[in-house]
Amino acid sequence: MRNFIVNHERQVLRFFEILPGFFSWNMILLPYWGIFVFPNFVAYFVLLFNVYWFYQSFLIAITSIISHTKIQAAINYDWVSDLKTFPDWDKVHNVVIIPTYKEPLHILERTINSLINQTLPTEMISVILAMEEKEPKEDRNSKFQTLNSKYGKYFKNFIQTNHELVAGEVAGKASNEKYAAVWFKKNYIGKGKLDINYLTVTSCDADHKYHPNHFACLSFKFLDCPTRYRHFWQPAVMFYNNIWELPAITRVPNTFGSIWNLSQLPRKDRLINAQNYSLSYKLLDEVDYWDADKIPEDWGIFFKAYYKVKGGLEVEPIYLPLHADAAQSTTTWKTIKAQYEQYRRWAWGTSDDSWIIKNYLVDREIPFWDKTTRLGFVLWAHFMWPVNWFIITIGLTLPTLINPAFGRTALGFMVPKLSSIILTLSLGFLIVLFFINNIYKPKRPETVSIWRTILTPFEFILMPVVGFFFSALPGLDAHTRLMLGKYIEYKVTEKV
Repeated sequence: MRNFIVNHERQVLRFFEILPGFFSWNMILLPYWGIFVFPNFVAYFVLLFNVYWFYQSFLIAITSIISHTKIQAAINYDWVSDLKTFPDWDKVHNVVIIPTYKEPLHILERTINSLINQTLPTEMISVILAMEEKEPKEDRNSKFQTLNSKYGKYFKNFIQTNHELVAGEVAGKASNEKYAAVWFKKNYIGKGKLDINYLTVTSCDADHKYHPNHFACLSFKFLDCPTRYRHFWQPAVMFYNNIWELPAITRVPNTFGSIWNLSQLPRKDRLINAQNYSLSYKLLDEVDYWDADKIPEDWGIFFKAYYKVKGGLEVEPIYLPLHADAAQSTTTWKTIKAQYEQYRRWAWGTSDDSWIIKNYLVDREIPFWDKTTRLGFVLWAHFMWPVNWFIITIGLTLPTLINPAFGRTALGFMVPKLSSIILTLSLGFLIVLFFINNIYKPKRPETVSIWRTILTPFEFILMPVVGFFFSALPGLDAHTRLMLGKYIEYKVTEKV
């Protein structure tokens, strides 16, 4: 099999690209034809899936509480004092790459202000504004000059790079970051100005706002880790910068997404870096940086490194919140559209599955159980993305209407009722979500009425609608496009 895959790599990769769409469509349609062929199997499948969903809801509630407890401790901890217990603490240096394309100046200022306000001395931080050549030169240079004159003096280095798309690259965060990281190595590390053995590099979106303890905590964890060159570090990314400005229909998924990100931190068995993350510059250089020909870059760089260094990689949580912008535009309709496109781009992460599966099959060195559990989590997360909503929300309701004879049987009568009870019990875990959301969400602005705050919990009645338009539909859209070979282009999420 290994020889066949190596000799027919292109065809094999294309076959694996078809799998997500083929799987999701078949799983979605299974209850509608299966209710006639093997109705008992369909009924038990839906019931067991609802039991699984209850288990996952319970687990998310528990891990969210664990994360919350650890975050509260980390927020109040003196990381700098602990960092200084290492004799070589002042050798650590943190490089922050901020890919930016047409972001407004005030968005960039907010991100850089959060870097200035770090408890770690800012001389231990270098900032790279990774700009795109296709943005008008006057706009690029004007923004950089304004930022440099205002903030440049605080950092060890404050640098502008200008990435020009070349043949074999696709527009996106990965190609821009790779250019910036390679350029920095050549001009600062390669010339002996910085020691690569003590460097971390952070992938930072232009709208991210760090907690003041972030880089002190990262520096401590870097020095405290014996396997620091085989680690990624991941904070809790929460879409709270503009949460009060959003319409209810997009505030609900961004609230869920924030708590989901927080809940995953204790799950080291399945935690993979996403959106904002750090790793050693040495590891990044060892694996030849991000792939410039791919749109997904976060899970992509993890699995590229995972296979290149033959396993043994870990993602360690940074128990600190990191606030990000949710998709927002000038009108409600444009905001909904921007949110949909963002979720479709995230669902496009399934395009990585083809080469992840290929590497899994040809690899002979990574322990079987290690690589199998990693692959299993990826496939479950990606393949089931569009499917979950249909099984949970519709379940057996429509299939039993299509086949009323089965609906009149004892099994056909009981399973929908049992499923309804299980899913209703699952909603009880929303109490944990409300509790944690109220702690980490920014305080209500004066422009927002107290009545709107009181009514906020009732927005969650929109969950079925939100789940369809911002989970099932964009996921199915991405899977179908990939299956048909209709590849998407990278679109920067609008920021206002």
